[in-house]
Amino acid sequence: QVQLVESGGGLVQPGGSLSLSCQVSGMVVGVTAMGWYRQGPGKERELVAHITNIGSTTYADSVKGRFTISNDNAKKTVSLQMNTLKPEDTAVYYCNARIIRTWSEESRDYWGQGTQVTVSS
Repeated sequence: QVQLVESGGGLVQPGGSLSLSCQVSGMVVGVTAMGWYRQGPGKERELVAHITNIGSTTYADSVKGRFTISNDNAKKTVSLQMNTLKPEDTAVYYCNARIIRTWSEESRDYWGQGTQVTVSS
């Protein structure tokens, strides 16, 4: 069974930093891309950052210059370093991965369970 196991998150003061990590567990053929989404209170889920297995990255405008996404293809992990955090970054952060589970299946999206990030003084 394929799962995304997230770690990190928590409570931090404005201007502080946090790091999130996510690892694909279970047998898979390949992971073509991974990323982080977030859903704030009363808001829809939105893309935060995305990275492909060849290192191409995409960031939401609101986090450019503050957040950095990185991955390790061999370990099937993705990390998100969040600096200069703002109260508006408060949200549940979800790991996403596009995975080819077996050679007979097409790739599909998998999601982590979500981890809370709260930025508050």
